[in-house]
Amino acid sequence: MLRSAHFAAVAATMFVCLGAFAGDGATQQLARTDWPARYQAIVAEKGEKPDSVRLHELFALDWDYTNIEFPESATYSGYKGQNGRWTDVSLEAIAQRKNELKSPLAVITSIDRASLSTNDQLNYDLFRRGAEDAVAGTRFPSEYLAIDARSGPQLLSQIIELNPNATVKDYEDIVSRVNGLGTVVDQTIVLLQKGLEAKVTAPRITLRDVPAQVQGLLTADPLESPVLVMFTRFPASIPANEQKRLTDAAVKAYSAKVKPAYERLYAFLTRTYIPGARETVGMSALPDGAAWYAYNVRIQTTTNRTPEQIHQIGLAEVKRIRGEMDSVMKSIGYKGTFAQFTKFLRTDPKFFFTDSADLVRAYRDIVKRIDPELITLFGHLPRLPYGVTTIPSYSAKSATTAYYQPGSYEAGRPGYYYVNTYALNTRPKWEMEALSSHEAVPGHHLQISIAQELTDLPNFRRYGGYTAFVEGWALYSESLGSRIGLYKDPYSKFGQLTYEMWRAIRLVIDTGIHAQGMTRQQAIDYFETNSAKTHNDIVVEVDRYITTPGQALAYKSGELEIKELRAYAEQQLGDKFDIREFHDQVLGQGALPLDVLDARIRAWVAEKKTKA
Repeated sequence: MLRSAHFAAVAATMFVCLGAFAGDGATQQLARTDWPARYQAIVAEKGEKPDSVRLHELFALDWDYTNIEFPESATYSGYKGQNGRWTDVSLEAIAQRKNELKSPLAVITSIDRASLSTNDQLNYDLFRRGAEDAVAGTRFPSEYLAIDARSGPQLLSQIIELNPNATVKDYEDIVSRVNGLGTVVDQTIVLLQKGLEAKVTAPRITLRDVPAQVQGLLTADPLESPVLVMFTRFPASIPANEQKRLTDAAVKAYSAKVKPAYERLYAFLTRTYIPGARETVGMSALPDGAAWYAYNVRIQTTTNRTPEQIHQIGLAEVKRIRGEMDSVMKSIGYKGTFAQFTKFLRTDPKFFFTDSADLVRAYRDIVKRIDPELITLFGHLPRLPYGVTTIPSYSAKSATTAYYQPGSYEAGRPGYYYVNTYALNTRPKWEMEALSSHEAVPGHHLQISIAQELTDLPNFRRYGGYTAFVEGWALYSESLGSRIGLYKDPYSKFGQLTYEMWRAIRLVIDTGIHAQGMTRQQAIDYFETNSAKTHNDIVVEVDRYITTPGQALAYKSGELEIKELRAYAEQQLGDKFDIREFHDQVLGQGALPLDVLDARIRAWVAEKKTKA
């Protein structure tokens, strides 16, 4: 799972006003840019400037807009000057931002696509598609779903940890963000209250761990709170007197503003929001829920498949993969039933570490064994390094087994593969190779880092993405393990199949819950019947599908497309097929919608055949 996937969706789902938080904690409202006027100025240039010039003016303006209006995205991408601010999620800002989504669409529709180069036609198509999808999404009040166990203001300290932290100015930005947390929390409470009134809330069952996440930020010693973790590890380049000044300012902000705000949030959640949240789990139970889910499915899969079509694909994949799992069981010589075997895998102590440090070391060993093998699969590899670290303890209970946090060359930040050390008896050894292939290399880290280094592309393509491509690639990467020395142990091979089964099950459960009335318990039971995943993992996963409708459909959708294209290229090119060249073609234009990727690979195959 890509942890910061929400950044790619931020511009389409959150709508904010520009504000700034001063280092002393006072809120300063800057004169807000008249964004519609700036977009309209590009429209007015029609006939005066070539459309290709206006197109790139649009890209540059929209990139500024995204990063100034969404400072968290700026921190992620390395865009300068926004690291002391938070997105303003007031009701007024949301309404204004929704209206402003029409502005970039007005510019792109004023440009004559036929006048553009081939490369710019693709840029045009992708930008216009995104602009149209964003406008279509304003129909749905997604801003009311402002908190769950995987997102919300209780997790913003993880954004602070992405801040640059090499200079005094960097830390002044961090102090500024600490000062601004109270405003974000209070704005979120307003959104949640409006959601209660509109009957648009997260399901109550999925909110059970959120109060504890908030409590984990409330400590007697401010410096023990995750909010101030950056003030416990200054670089040596910052003088001691500055370290004290900055720490004192952060502690003051925490004590006077942040802690009281999180206490208000805790009280609101426990006394009002969670008791008032809906008991249903399917998106169909929300106002306009069926249309909302259909929209999510289209956006997440970049296909026009209906939920029912996807459900049937899932059932077929579950059947196919189950056959392969049965074959591995036979190769091991296991004589019991599938249910007995999966119970054995979930419970036998030999499959689990008893020390978290040993677990982390084992993950690091796996990825460093993969690294030298990558040259056999790719002609081009990224420069950006990555590391392996642990998921913060205060969020680990409700977090998935692992996730990837992208780095940024511009920000001087490596990528990180985060692994979960909570409840070690639910983290089996047999899943670790497949998981590492997905989250680190050749999965998320490799694909996302290559995309960032495609400097000829507009920034919205370098740092944006399509979940079906990004997660589809990562799932496809798991299947490459046997080519790079993984899955030699049959239990690890069964683990890889378990992970593929996990994604196939998602097609059944996500559509089942949100379109067909499947209950949460039915989803858990179906998952356990067909997978060796541990019960804790299964519960966390099912709740994830409930709170992020449609997102889980992207993995299998993308993986199946990439596998189909590879089979097509192999069949068409025969002994001229080079897997390194194929992978470079798949990744060489950054993340793409699946239909665009299909056209690209088929055109490449046709060109190869012509040259042959």
